[in-house]
Amino acid sequence: MRRTEKRNIHKVVLPNGLKVISEHMQHVRSVSVGIWLNAGSRQETPERNGISHFIEHMVFKGTTSRSAEQIARSVDSIGGHLDAFTAKECVSFNTVVLDEHLDTAFDVLSDLVLHPLFKLEDIVRERKVILEEINSEEDNPDYLLHEIFSQNFWKGHPLGKPILGTKHTVGAFAKSVIEEQFHQSYRPNNMLIAAAGNVEHAQLLELVEKRFRHLK
Repeated sequence: MRRTEKRNIHKVVLPNGLKVISEHMQHVRSVSVGIWLNAGSRQETPERNGISHFIEHMVFKGTTSRSAEQIARSVDSIGGHLDAFTAKECVSFNTVVLDEHLDTAFDVLSDLVLHPLFKLEDIVRERKVILEEINSEEDNPDYLLHEIFSQNFWKGHPLGKPILGTKHTVGAFAKSVIEEQFHQSYRPNNMLIAAAGNVEHAQLLELVEKRFRHLK
């Protein structure tokens, strides 16, 4: 009978509700870390359909301490990979780097979800980008068939709404609405931070507490 290796998984919930999970994998030299939010399209009102995806795009446009170019270069310069996605039930910001660069990579990730600027000119520009993305997807038969099926299978339910939103909803997103939704969704008790690789739980917890403990 094959013996299963015991996994080194730890979980802590901070006083503000933020969950922190890690798995130490000593046989690798890399670390994968992500910030996950319970903020997908399922949690949106009909009028704000697509706003989770919109915010996910917007946080990469600049923070109080980094421009969009600096965000991209910060991880590229250390040979890492930075990514994000929005799904029906979650939003994820994640990165993979060598273990020695975890502090730098986590600083970028936390900056994205804590200090986005939401400049009006960036909102106007990104609105056009996402509207073009919707047009492009509607020209894709596979995407269109999936959306038609979902809308009818989940008729009248948020799960039936498109993750990208519609031309009508995305075109109506104002700066005040985006900022309000951000503060509603990007709360510590609505977040989970997870890491796997050559990282000790105490090391991850120190990084998280340094940047997130002050959040109410």
